[in-house]
Amino acid sequence: MTDTQIKPSADALMRGPAGGGAVKPGLDPVRVIRWTLLAMGAIVMVMPIIYMLSASVKYPHEMFETNIIPESPTFFNYGRVLEDGRFYRWFLNSLVIATVTTVSAVFFDALVGYALCKFKFRGRYLVFIAILSTLMIPTEMLIIPWYMMARNFGWLDTYWGIMFPGMMTAFGTFLMKQFFETVPDDFLEAARIDGLNEFQIWWSVAMPLVTPALSALAIFIFLGNWTAFIWPLIVTTSQELYTIPVGLTTFSVEQSIQWELIMTGAALATIPTLVVFLIFQRYIIRGVAMAGLKG
Repeated sequence: MTDTQIKPSADALMRGPAGGGAVKPGLDPVRVIRWTLLAMGAIVMVMPIIYMLSASVKYPHEMFETNIIPESPTFFNYGRVLEDGRFYRWFLNSLVIATVTTVSAVFFDALVGYALCKFKFRGRYLVFIAILSTLMIPTEMLIIPWYMMARNFGWLDTYWGIMFPGMMTAFGTFLMKQFFETVPDDFLEAARIDGLNEFQIWWSVAMPLVTPALSALAIFIFLGNWTAFIWPLIVTTSQELYTIPVGLTTFSVEQSIQWELIMTGAALATIPTLVVFLIFQRYIIRGVAMAGLKG
């Protein structure tokens, strides 16, 4: 007898005994537990956003009520925030600072990561370790040196003072170095034979091959600078330079805290981040997944 005659087909197994119907597979306990945990985690992550949106359409006397859906929702708070001309200035400041910092960090992180990966020079591993060691230093410990630098260079209460700590990042350098290791050296050698200089090789050959990493890094840096609070609060003194997170604190006064306006401003501030994520989410997922494989 042949193997075909001995082994029952998949259709026969699904039909079950003679004359019987198809066998329905039972629930996989592992899958049920997995989806349950994912659902619980999603609820925990989404609830603060739902509460923020709910509070933004409540009247002040309803702020501390436990109901998620307000009895009489109103968009009056949005009108009050948008009528305040300062909000538009804070929004523009955040947009300029986050955009410029992102462009600078992506450019320099990719440049340094490429040099550490593809150039053979004495001490490059020591330089790489020194850059990585800065990741182990808490940001709070760097605020005082940053402030002293900003004061000595005259950068207090300026756009440059807000942006300079994030215009190059150790995390971005590490990420780009890992991705540049996937670029075949044969491509680079072929470009050198064609007469391209090293900068042209980096820009025209290597950079297009690491687009997922560049996109993911740009999104992480943009979101990080958009939501930054501690450093912009310390380095700025005039409200004209406030970013959105810092500007929202002006709705808190000694007599009262206008929670409804804070929640409304926070809800409006999340719109750009949601748009960026929805547009580039596939790059985020792909970049993080590939970074995990390389790590």
